[in-house]
Amino acid sequence: MDFELSAVARHYRSSLQEFMNACVYPAEPVYAEQRSALRREGREHDVPPIVEELKDEARRRGLWNLFLPGATQPAHGLSVTDYASLAEITGRSPHLAPEATNCAAPDSGNMEVLHLFGTPDQRERWLAPLLSGEIRSCFAMTEPDVASSDATNIATRIERDGDHYVINGRKWWITGAADPRCKIMIVMGLTDPHAASHARQSMVLVPLDTPGVTVRRSLPVFGYSDQHGHCEITLDDVRVPVDHRIGQEGSGFAIAQSRLGYGRIHHCMRAIGMAERALELMCRRAASRTAFGAPLAEQGVIGEWIAESRIAIEQARLLILKAAWLIDKHGPKAAKAEVAMIKAITPRVASEVVDRAIQTHGAAGVSDDTPLARMWTMLRALRLADGPDQVHLRAVARTELRSIYPPATQLVEPGLAVEVS
Repeated sequence: MDFELSAVARHYRSSLQEFMNACVYPAEPVYAEQRSALRREGREHDVPPIVEELKDEARRRGLWNLFLPGATQPAHGLSVTDYASLAEITGRSPHLAPEATNCAAPDSGNMEVLHLFGTPDQRERWLAPLLSGEIRSCFAMTEPDVASSDATNIATRIERDGDHYVINGRKWWITGAADPRCKIMIVMGLTDPHAASHARQSMVLVPLDTPGVTVRRSLPVFGYSDQHGHCEITLDDVRVPVDHRIGQEGSGFAIAQSRLGYGRIHHCMRAIGMAERALELMCRRAASRTAFGAPLAEQGVIGEWIAESRIAIEQARLLILKAAWLIDKHGPKAAKAEVAMIKAITPRVASEVVDRAIQTHGAAGVSDDTPLARMWTMLRALRLADGPDQVHLRAVARTELRSIYPPATQLVEPGLAVEVS
Protein backbone atom coordinates (compact mmCIF):
# COMPACT_ATOMS: atom_id res chain seq x y z
CA MET A 1 0.00 0.00 0.00
CA ASP A 2 1.21 3.47 -0.86
CA PHE A 3 -0.19 6.45 1.03
CA GLU A 4 2.13 8.95 -0.67
CA LEU A 5 0.19 12.03 -1.71
CA SER A 6 0.07 13.04 -5.34
CA ALA A 7 1.79 16.22 -6.43
CA VAL A 8 -1.57 18.00 -6.75
CA ALA A 9 -2.56 16.89 -3.25
CA ARG A 10 0.72 18.19 -1.82
CA HIS A 11 0.00 21.53 -3.46
CA TYR A 12 -3.50 21.69 -2.00
CA ARG A 13 -2.26 20.62 1.43
CA SER A 14 0.29 23.42 1.51
CA SER A 15 -2.26 25.96 0.31
CA LEU A 16 -4.85 24.74 2.81
CA GLN A 17 -2.42 24.96 5.72
CA GLU A 18 -1.60 28.53 4.72
CA PHE A 19 -5.32 29.33 4.55
CA MET A 20 -5.89 27.84 8.00
CA ASN A 21 -3.04 29.81 9.56
CA ALA A 22 -3.75 33.10 7.82
CA CYS A 23 -7.55 33.09 7.79
CA VAL A 24 -9.39 30.31 9.62
CA TYR A 25 -7.74 30.24 13.05
CA PRO A 26 -7.88 34.06 13.37
CA ALA A 27 -11.56 33.92 12.37
CA GLU A 28 -12.56 31.58 15.22
CA PRO A 29 -13.01 34.29 17.90
CA VAL A 30 -14.72 36.51 15.32
CA TYR A 31 -17.17 33.72 14.54
CA ALA A 32 -17.94 33.27 18.24
CA GLU A 33 -18.55 37.01 18.73
CA GLN A 34 -20.77 37.27 15.67
CA ARG A 35 -22.84 34.23 16.69
CA SER A 36 -23.36 35.75 20.14
CA ALA A 37 -24.53 39.00 18.54
CA LEU A 38 -26.94 37.14 16.24
CA ARG A 39 -28.37 35.21 19.18
CA ARG A 40 -29.06 38.46 21.03
CA GLU A 41 -30.99 39.63 17.96
CA GLY A 42 -33.05 36.43 17.95
CA ARG A 43 -31.28 35.13 14.82
CA GLU A 44 -29.87 31.93 16.28
CA HIS A 45 -29.40 30.15 12.97
CA ASP A 46 -28.29 32.97 10.67
CA VAL A 47 -24.78 32.52 9.36
CA PRO A 48 -22.14 34.87 10.84
CA PRO A 49 -20.74 37.18 8.12
CA ILE A 50 -17.21 35.89 8.68
CA VAL A 51 -18.22 32.55 7.12
CA GLU A 52 -19.05 34.14 3.76
CA GLU A 53 -15.79 36.08 3.93
CA LEU A 54 -13.87 32.86 4.43
CA LYS A 55 -15.75 31.22 1.55
CA ASP A 56 -14.80 34.08 -0.76
CA GLU A 57 -11.16 33.76 0.26
CA ALA A 58 -11.19 29.98 -0.18
CA ARG A 59 -12.62 30.38 -3.68
CA ARG A 60 -9.94 32.94 -4.50
CA ARG A 61 -7.26 30.50 -3.37
CA GLY A 62 -8.78 27.61 -5.33
CA LEU A 63 -9.65 25.67 -2.18
CA TRP A 64 -13.21 24.78 -3.18
CA ASN A 65 -15.19 21.54 -3.54
CA LEU A 66 -12.05 19.46 -3.10
CA PHE A 67 -14.06 16.47 -1.83
CA LEU A 68 -15.65 15.79 -5.24
CA PRO A 69 -13.20 14.90 -8.04
CA GLY A 70 -14.10 16.47 -11.34
CA ALA A 71 -16.69 18.81 -9.82
CA THR A 72 -14.69 21.99 -10.35
CA GLN A 73 -13.24 23.52 -13.48
CA PRO A 74 -10.49 22.62 -14.01
CA ALA A 75 -10.97 19.30 -12.23
CA HIS A 76 -8.58 18.91 -9.30
CA GLY A 77 -8.16 15.16 -9.72
CA LEU A 78 -7.79 14.23 -6.06
CA SER A 79 -8.14 10.61 -5.00
CA VAL A 80 -9.97 9.56 -1.85
CA THR A 81 -6.60 9.07 -0.16
CA ASP A 82 -5.49 12.52 -1.30
CA TYR A 83 -8.61 14.22 0.01
CA ALA A 84 -8.34 12.40 3.36
CA SER A 85 -5.24 14.41 4.23
CA LEU A 86 -7.08 17.64 3.44
CA ALA A 87 -10.11 16.61 5.51
CA GLU A 88 -7.79 16.11 8.48
CA ILE A 89 -6.56 19.69 8.18
CA THR A 90 -10.07 21.15 8.02
CA GLY A 91 -11.04 19.05 11.06
CA ARG A 92 -8.75 21.19 13.20
CA SER A 93 -11.40 23.93 12.97
CA PRO A 94 -14.54 21.87 12.41
CA HIS A 95 -17.11 24.68 12.57
CA LEU A 96 -15.35 26.89 10.05
CA ALA A 97 -12.92 25.18 7.69
CA PRO A 98 -15.21 22.52 6.13
CA GLU A 99 -17.90 25.07 5.25
CA ALA A 100 -15.35 27.68 4.19
CA THR A 101 -14.10 25.25 1.53
CA ASN A 102 -17.62 24.01 0.65
CA CYS A 103 -16.79 20.54 1.96
CA ALA A 104 -19.14 20.40 4.97
CA ALA A 105 -21.68 17.72 5.77
CA PRO A 106 -24.43 17.19 4.86
CA ASP A 107 -23.90 19.20 1.67
CA SER A 108 -20.87 17.17 0.59
CA GLY A 109 -22.80 13.89 0.77
CA ASN A 110 -25.83 15.38 -0.95
CA MET A 111 -23.65 16.77 -3.73
CA GLU A 112 -22.09 13.33 -4.19
CA VAL A 113 -25.55 11.79 -4.51
CA LEU A 114 -26.68 14.34 -7.09
CA HIS A 115 -23.36 14.07 -8.93
CA LEU A 116 -23.62 10.28 -9.16
CA PHE A 117 -27.37 9.65 -9.39
CA GLY A 118 -29.11 12.93 -10.23
CA THR A 119 -30.80 13.71 -13.53
CA PRO A 120 -29.49 16.58 -15.68
CA ASP A 121 -32.39 18.74 -14.48
CA GLN A 122 -31.74 17.89 -10.81
CA ARG A 123 -28.07 18.71 -11.23
CA GLU A 124 -28.82 22.02 -12.87
CA ARG A 125 -31.47 23.04 -10.33
CA TRP A 126 -29.84 21.84 -7.12
CA LEU A 127 -26.28 20.60 -7.62
CA ALA A 128 -25.06 23.73 -9.40
CA PRO A 129 -26.05 26.17 -6.59
CA LEU A 130 -24.71 23.74 -3.98
CA LEU A 131 -21.37 23.54 -5.76
CA SER A 132 -21.21 27.31 -5.94
CA GLY A 133 -22.07 27.68 -2.25
CA GLU A 134 -25.21 29.72 -2.93
CA ILE A 135 -27.50 27.42 -0.93
CA ARG A 136 -27.27 24.63 1.65
CA SER A 137 -29.13 21.33 1.93
CA CYS A 138 -30.13 18.61 4.39
CA PHE A 139 -30.64 14.85 4.42
CA ALA A 140 -33.73 13.37 6.09
CA MET A 141 -33.27 9.74 6.99
CA THR A 142 -33.32 9.31 10.78
CA GLU A 143 -36.71 8.95 12.53
CA PRO A 144 -37.61 9.25 16.22
CA ASP A 145 -40.16 6.44 16.26
CA VAL A 146 -37.96 3.62 14.92
CA ALA A 147 -34.44 2.30 15.51
CA SER A 148 -32.82 4.17 12.66
CA SER A 149 -29.50 2.41 13.19
CA ASP A 150 -31.19 -0.19 10.97
CA ALA A 151 -32.15 1.85 7.93
CA THR A 152 -34.61 -0.82 6.80
CA ASN A 153 -36.84 0.31 9.69
CA ILE A 154 -37.68 3.65 8.09
CA ALA A 155 -41.43 4.28 8.28
CA THR A 156 -41.95 7.54 6.35
CA ARG A 157 -44.22 6.80 3.37
CA ILE A 158 -43.61 8.04 -0.16
CA GLU A 159 -46.72 7.08 -2.15
CA ARG A 160 -47.33 7.57 -5.86
CA ASP A 161 -50.34 9.66 -6.84
CA GLY A 162 -50.37 10.19 -10.60
CA ASP A 163 -47.43 12.41 -11.53
CA HIS A 164 -46.64 13.20 -7.88
CA TYR A 165 -45.40 11.56 -4.73
CA VAL A 166 -47.22 12.20 -1.46
CA ILE A 167 -44.93 12.04 1.58
CA ASN A 168 -45.97 11.54 5.19
CA GLY A 169 -43.63 11.00 8.11
CA ARG A 170 -41.55 12.40 10.92
CA LYS A 171 -37.78 12.90 10.78
CA TRP A 172 -35.26 14.24 13.27
CA TRP A 173 -31.59 15.11 13.67
CA ILE A 174 -31.79 16.68 10.23
CA THR A 175 -28.57 18.66 10.15
CA GLY A 176 -28.70 22.02 8.40
CA ALA A 177 -32.49 22.40 8.21
CA ALA A 178 -32.56 25.43 10.54
CA ASP A 179 -30.17 27.44 8.38
CA PRO A 180 -32.05 30.04 6.28
CA ARG A 181 -29.78 29.10 3.36
CA CYS A 182 -31.09 25.50 3.39
CA LYS A 183 -33.37 25.16 0.36
CA ILE A 184 -33.50 21.46 -0.50
CA MET A 185 -33.90 18.24 1.48
CA ILE A 186 -33.27 14.67 0.36
CA VAL A 187 -35.94 12.52 2.01
CA MET A 188 -35.62 8.75 2.32
CA GLY A 189 -38.82 6.79 2.80
CA LEU A 190 -40.85 3.71 1.88
CA THR A 191 -42.18 3.49 -1.65
CA ASP A 192 -42.94 -0.25 -1.51
CA PRO A 193 -43.31 -1.70 2.02
CA HIS A 194 -43.86 -5.19 0.54
CA ALA A 195 -40.58 -5.37 -1.39
CA ALA A 196 -37.40 -7.02 -0.12
CA SER A 197 -36.06 -5.17 2.92
CA HIS A 198 -33.28 -3.42 0.96
CA ALA A 199 -35.54 -2.47 -1.95
CA ARG A 200 -38.36 -0.74 -0.08
CA GLN A 201 -36.91 2.75 0.18
CA SER A 202 -36.47 5.58 -2.29
CA MET A 203 -34.98 9.06 -2.14
CA VAL A 204 -36.92 12.14 -3.16
CA LEU A 205 -35.86 15.79 -3.41
CA VAL A 206 -38.17 18.04 -1.37
CA PRO A 207 -37.75 21.83 -1.38
CA LEU A 208 -38.03 23.07 2.20
CA ASP A 209 -40.73 25.57 1.28
CA THR A 210 -43.05 22.82 0.01
CA PRO A 211 -46.47 22.93 1.74
CA GLY A 212 -46.68 20.34 4.50
CA VAL A 213 -43.00 20.54 5.47
CA THR A 214 -42.74 21.83 9.03
CA VAL A 215 -39.49 22.35 10.94
CA ARG A 216 -40.70 21.68 14.50
CA ARG A 217 -37.53 22.44 16.48
CA SER A 218 -33.75 22.46 16.41
CA LEU A 219 -32.20 20.00 18.84
CA PRO A 220 -29.16 20.98 20.93
CA VAL A 221 -26.19 18.61 21.23
CA PHE A 222 -25.06 18.37 24.88
CA GLY A 223 -26.45 21.87 25.37
CA TYR A 224 -24.75 23.39 22.32
CA SER A 225 -26.98 24.85 19.63
CA ASP A 226 -25.25 24.63 16.27
CA GLN A 227 -25.72 27.48 13.80
CA HIS A 228 -27.14 25.24 11.08
CA GLY A 229 -29.32 23.26 13.51
CA HIS A 230 -30.23 19.59 13.90
CA CYS A 231 -33.97 19.59 13.37
CA GLU A 232 -37.13 17.60 13.89
CA ILE A 233 -39.30 17.83 10.78
CA THR A 234 -42.79 16.60 10.00
CA LEU A 235 -44.03 15.92 6.50
CA ASP A 236 -47.81 16.02 6.18
CA ASP A 237 -49.21 15.20 2.73
CA VAL A 238 -46.17 16.77 1.10
CA ARG A 239 -46.54 16.63 -2.69
CA VAL A 240 -43.60 16.72 -5.10
CA PRO A 241 -43.43 15.75 -8.79
CA VAL A 242 -42.25 12.24 -9.60
CA ASP A 243 -39.22 13.69 -11.39
CA HIS A 244 -37.93 14.73 -7.96
CA ARG A 245 -37.05 11.10 -7.24
CA ILE A 246 -33.32 10.32 -7.22
CA GLY A 247 -32.50 7.12 -9.09
CA GLN A 248 -35.00 4.32 -9.42
CA GLU A 249 -37.78 3.39 -7.02
CA GLY A 250 -36.35 1.03 -4.43
CA SER A 251 -32.77 2.24 -4.85
CA GLY A 252 -32.75 4.47 -1.75
CA PHE A 253 -30.92 2.04 0.50
CA ALA A 254 -28.14 1.43 -2.03
CA ILE A 255 -27.75 5.16 -2.65
CA ALA A 256 -27.61 5.80 1.09
CA GLN A 257 -24.80 3.29 1.53
CA SER A 258 -22.89 4.87 -1.35
CA ARG A 259 -23.38 8.29 0.22
CA LEU A 260 -22.31 7.20 3.70
CA GLY A 261 -19.19 5.27 2.68
CA TYR A 262 -17.19 8.25 1.45
CA GLY A 263 -18.65 10.43 4.19
CA ARG A 264 -17.25 8.13 6.87
CA ILE A 265 -13.73 8.68 5.48
CA HIS A 266 -14.33 12.43 5.66
CA HIS A 267 -15.83 12.36 9.18
CA CYS A 268 -13.03 10.16 10.53
CA MET A 269 -10.21 12.24 9.08
CA ARG A 270 -11.78 15.41 10.43
CA ALA A 271 -11.91 13.65 13.81
CA ILE A 272 -8.17 12.96 13.47
CA GLY A 273 -7.71 16.68 12.85
CA MET A 274 -9.56 17.47 16.08
CA ALA A 275 -7.43 14.94 17.95
CA GLU A 276 -4.22 16.43 16.57
CA ARG A 277 -5.21 19.92 17.65
CA ALA A 278 -6.22 18.65 21.08
CA LEU A 279 -2.86 16.88 21.48
CA GLU A 280 -1.06 20.06 20.48
CA LEU A 281 -3.02 22.06 23.04
CA MET A 282 -2.35 19.42 25.69
CA CYS A 283 1.41 19.56 25.06
CA ARG A 284 1.47 23.36 25.18
CA ARG A 285 -0.48 23.40 28.41
CA ALA A 286 1.69 20.70 29.98
CA ALA A 287 4.84 22.59 29.10
CA SER A 288 3.59 25.96 30.37
CA ARG A 289 1.90 25.07 33.69
CA THR A 290 3.66 24.21 36.94
CA ALA A 291 2.24 22.02 39.71
CA PHE A 292 3.97 20.60 42.76
CA GLY A 293 7.22 22.29 41.84
CA ALA A 294 7.56 21.03 38.27
CA PRO A 295 5.95 21.53 34.84
CA LEU A 296 2.96 19.32 34.16
CA ALA A 297 4.95 17.80 31.30
CA GLU A 298 7.32 16.27 33.87
CA GLN A 299 4.51 14.63 35.81
CA GLY A 300 4.53 10.97 34.86
CA VAL A 301 0.85 10.61 34.16
CA ILE A 302 0.77 13.56 31.75
CA GLY A 303 3.68 12.16 29.77
CA GLU A 304 1.87 8.85 29.52
CA TRP A 305 -1.28 10.60 28.25
CA ILE A 306 0.74 12.38 25.57
CA ALA A 307 2.42 9.17 24.44
CA GLU A 308 -0.79 7.14 24.42
CA SER A 309 -2.50 9.89 22.44
CA ARG A 310 0.19 10.01 19.79
CA ILE A 311 0.20 6.23 19.36
CA ALA A 312 -3.59 6.02 19.12
CA ILE A 313 -3.82 8.85 16.58
CA GLU A 314 -1.21 7.24 14.35
CA GLN A 315 -2.95 3.87 14.50
CA ALA A 316 -6.35 5.31 13.64
CA ARG A 317 -4.99 7.46 10.82
CA LEU A 318 -3.23 4.51 9.20
CA LEU A 319 -6.44 2.47 9.26
CA ILE A 320 -8.38 5.32 7.66
CA LEU A 321 -5.74 5.69 4.95
CA LYS A 322 -5.92 1.95 4.30
CA ALA A 323 -9.70 2.23 3.84
CA ALA A 324 -9.25 5.22 1.50
CA TRP A 325 -6.55 3.38 -0.49
CA LEU A 326 -8.79 0.33 -0.87
CA ILE A 327 -11.61 2.52 -2.21
CA ASP A 328 -9.23 4.16 -4.68
CA LYS A 329 -7.84 0.84 -5.90
CA HIS A 330 -10.79 -1.51 -5.73
CA GLY A 331 -13.95 0.51 -5.08
CA PRO A 332 -16.13 1.05 -1.98
CA LYS A 333 -17.21 -2.59 -1.64
CA ALA A 334 -13.59 -3.70 -1.13
CA ALA A 335 -13.32 -1.40 1.90
CA LYS A 336 -16.60 -2.26 3.64
CA ALA A 337 -14.94 -3.90 6.64
CA GLU A 338 -12.29 -1.19 6.99
CA VAL A 339 -14.88 1.59 6.76
CA ALA A 340 -16.85 -0.06 9.56
CA MET A 341 -13.65 -0.35 11.62
CA ILE A 342 -12.65 3.28 11.24
CA LYS A 343 -16.15 4.52 12.03
CA ALA A 344 -16.11 2.51 15.27
CA ILE A 345 -12.59 3.34 16.46
CA THR A 346 -11.78 6.87 15.27
CA PRO A 347 -14.38 8.87 17.23
CA ARG A 348 -13.51 6.83 20.31
CA VAL A 349 -9.76 7.51 19.94
CA ALA A 350 -10.31 11.21 19.23
CA SER A 351 -12.70 11.54 22.20
CA GLU A 352 -10.11 9.98 24.50
CA VAL A 353 -7.41 12.38 23.30
CA VAL A 354 -9.70 15.38 23.75
CA ASP A 355 -10.70 14.12 27.20
CA ARG A 356 -7.04 13.93 28.25
CA ALA A 357 -6.48 17.43 26.91
CA ILE A 358 -9.47 18.69 28.91
CA GLN A 359 -8.10 17.07 32.05
CA THR A 360 -4.69 18.62 31.45
CA HIS A 361 -6.29 22.07 31.14
CA GLY A 362 -8.25 21.65 34.38
CA ALA A 363 -11.31 23.86 34.68
CA ALA A 364 -10.29 25.80 31.57
CA GLY A 365 -10.84 22.64 29.56
CA VAL A 366 -14.58 22.55 30.19
CA SER A 367 -15.06 26.23 29.32
CA ASP A 368 -15.34 27.87 25.93
CA ASP A 369 -11.90 29.46 26.34
CA THR A 370 -10.52 26.52 24.36
CA PRO A 371 -12.13 24.50 21.55
CA LEU A 372 -11.85 21.31 23.59
CA ALA A 373 -15.30 21.15 25.18
CA ARG A 374 -17.03 21.75 21.86
CA MET A 375 -14.81 19.18 20.16
CA TRP A 376 -15.72 16.60 22.79
CA THR A 377 -19.44 17.08 22.16
CA MET A 378 -18.95 16.70 18.41
CA LEU A 379 -16.88 13.55 18.78
CA ARG A 380 -19.27 11.98 21.26
CA ALA A 381 -22.15 12.64 18.87
CA LEU A 382 -20.09 11.16 16.04
CA ARG A 383 -20.28 7.80 17.81
CA LEU A 384 -23.95 7.86 16.78
CA ALA A 385 -23.74 9.72 13.47
CA ASP A 386 -23.72 7.59 10.32
CA GLY A 387 -24.49 4.52 12.41
CA PRO A 388 -23.75 3.89 16.11
CA ASP A 389 -20.56 2.12 17.18
CA GLN A 390 -22.37 -1.13 17.91
CA VAL A 391 -23.71 -1.48 14.35
CA HIS A 392 -20.24 -1.08 12.88
CA LEU A 393 -18.74 -3.47 15.42
CA ARG A 394 -21.46 -5.97 14.49
CA ALA A 395 -20.46 -5.63 10.83
CA VAL A 396 -16.79 -6.18 11.64
CA ALA A 397 -17.56 -9.23 13.77
CA ARG A 398 -19.76 -10.79 11.11
CA THR A 399 -17.05 -10.25 8.50
CA GLU A 400 -14.58 -12.07 10.73
CA LEU A 401 -16.98 -14.92 11.45
CA ARG A 402 -18.29 -15.38 7.92
CA SER A 403 -15.47 -17.68 6.74
CA ILE A 404 -15.92 -20.16 9.58
CA TYR A 405 -19.55 -19.60 10.58
CA PRO A 406 -21.63 -18.28 7.66
CA PRO A 407 -24.50 -16.16 9.00
CA ALA A 408 -28.00 -17.41 8.48
CA THR A 409 -29.17 -14.01 7.35
CA GLN A 410 -27.63 -11.36 5.15
CA LEU A 411 -25.66 -8.67 6.95
CA VAL A 412 -27.68 -5.48 7.35
CA GLU A 413 -25.50 -2.52 6.55
CA PRO A 414 -25.21 0.27 9.13
CA GLY A 415 -27.83 2.95 8.69
CA LEU A 416 -27.80 6.57 9.70
CA ALA A 417 -28.42 7.38 13.34
CA VAL A 418 -27.61 11.08 13.33
CA GLU A 419 -26.20 13.28 10.60
CA VAL A 420 -23.95 15.95 12.07
CA SER A 421 -21.55 18.45 10.55
